[in-house]
Amino acid sequence: MKEKVILAYSGGLDTTAIIPWLKENYDFDVVCVCIDVGQGNELDGLEERAKLSGATKLYIEDVVNEFVDDYVMPCVKANAVYENKYLLGTSMARPVIAKRLVEIARLEGATAICHGATGKGNDQVRFELTIKALAPDLKIIAPWRIWDMTSREDEIEYCSKHGINLPFSADNSYSRDRNLWHISHEGLELESPSNAPNYDHLLVLGVSPEKAPDEAVCLSLTFEKGIPTALNGTPMSATDIIKELNEIGGKHGVGIVDIVENRVVGMKSRGVYETPGGTILMEAHMQLEELILDRATLTAKKEVANRFADIVYEGKWFTPLREAYQAFVDVTQEYVTGEVKLKLYKGNIIKQGTTSPYSLYNESIASFTTGDLYNHHDAEGFINLFGLSLKVRAMKMASLENK
Repeated sequence: MKEKVILAYSGGLDTTAIIPWLKENYDFDVVCVCIDVGQGNELDGLEERAKLSGATKLYIEDVVNEFVDDYVMPCVKANAVYENKYLLGTSMARPVIAKRLVEIARLEGATAICHGATGKGNDQVRFELTIKALAPDLKIIAPWRIWDMTSREDEIEYCSKHGINLPFSADNSYSRDRNLWHISHEGLELESPSNAPNYDHLLVLGVSPEKAPDEAVCLSLTFEKGIPTALNGTPMSATDIIKELNEIGGKHGVGIVDIVENRVVGMKSRGVYETPGGTILMEAHMQLEELILDRATLTAKKEVANRFADIVYEGKWFTPLREAYQAFVDVTQEYVTGEVKLKLYKGNIIKQGTTSPYSLYNESIASFTTGDLYNHHDAEGFINLFGLSLKVRAMKMASLENK
């Protein structure tokens, strides 16, 4: 029997060309695996395409709820945002995809896993670190680091030579990655940071703020222990809340980010991300936390958020460090329960009020009027002690100047 290889399959030109290439260069039986993380109609017609291209079998695996519950929600609870802008849509999806590839490799008795990530991108790192962490015995094949094809034209010609004549186009288009959380765009005018994005041509999930409705929309989100549980008072799963928020946020021009980010492999890369629902969800969660978490915990959590984002971005999901940071985050979420009201208007998210049974905001203390819990005279002694080191240093410097 031939050895089997598991191919992470999207149905696009790259992974379609990889099927005959694997058969020709390795004499493998190719088992295609498409992981559904919410990419919608991109899954249409995959089985026929995979079989036509020479695959032995195709799995289409729906992991949308697992993706949301076990990967997206920990990042929401952590407020993990890479370089202050990127909400980690692709980064969060890669480990759950690679994990399922490993599971099917075990089921099929495969000896290798193949992916179509390029040699310049982050995804090769994310896929391969996950595979190494979960199945160190499996071989990893990355064609873009091996074969001599350099363009879409080369791939189309290769497919044609192997009897695969599918309606792939050689014309230039954006490179995109889509899942339930977001869609990313790279290429074309985005190749140069000096160019403005052509939003009329580019956007998929929504519209630019200029084309958003002239009337605002108000909504409310309910959280329990850091997890969204209801939208506008209607109990819903986190998955369904993200779907609804994508529709609402996209319509109102929310969640469009243009960023030049630092890739894991060392280069800078320019891209545009659409994350309408995720942007609303993250903003609501942060507004709730600022009401509930004490100052020291909130400060520590901001530091953890940045580190957590780096870990996820770098593909280090299946590591003890990620588990440790997530354990810290989970403890901080014990009382992050309440309701957040927001207004969306032409790309803006405007606070409309936040309530929680665990709020640390105390009107008796915070009010400008004197309350029972705060004595203004106490501030003098506090400031004297808080600023003592500054005063001692100033006195020393003054004495040295007078010598």
